[in-house]
Formats: sequence, C-alpha cells, structure tokens
Amino acid sequence: MTSRPLATDKAVDPESRARLDPIFMQVVLDTQAQVQQQAPTQAGNLAAMFHKEQQSEALQGCAMLIAGWNAGRIDAAGIMRTARALRGLGLDDLAGRIEKLPGIDGEAPSEQQE
Repeated sequence: MTSRPLATDKAVDPESRARLDPIFMQVVLDTQAQVQQQAPTQAGNLAAMFHKEQQSEALQGCAMLIAGWNAGRIDAAGIMRTARALRGLGLDDLAGRIEKLPGIDGEAPSEQQE
C-alpha cells in the first residue's frame, strides 16, 4: 500500500523544519545506507549494470530530497525518483517510508494550499 504521490513540492516552515530535521534526515540517511548495502538479486553483468543504475537513481533522489529540505521544501520529484528506484531494487518498505515524508509534519499533502 502506498500513499498518494506528491504532485508538487510541499513547503515546510522553518520552525517545523528545525523540529523535524532529525526525523527527516534519519529516514533519508537510513535509505542511503540500505541502498548502498543492497546487492544485485541476480547474477551476471547485465543484472549488475541495472542494479548499479537503480542504486544511482535512488541515491540521486535522496540528494534531491536533502537539497529540497535544506531549501525549506519536500521535493516531489525527489520523492518520485527515490521511490521508483527503491521499488526497482525490491525495497518496497523503504519506498513507502519515502512516500510518507510529505506528511512528516502531520499535515496531509492535499491540504497544502500554496
């Protein structure tokens, strides 16, 4: 079960960002660590190449999330890119955690009107 994808970036006010920074960073850094530890599920050069590409996509998505967070927003493209790559790596639970980041402040993304 996945949450509704975030269509646009979600602004995060400075107070919420300061309060939620440890939680956000824990999710993203844990995701990065698990992606880097993930080994290809199939043998062969082609499988390894695709695996490396998915790892790269997930890590770039995490970088987008961190950059957006530092700019005071939750990056929609970063969420989508990271979640898609995580699913490609078979890390569906992590993808679900990433997709829940827009609700980190307790406000549903669809309630955001900016």
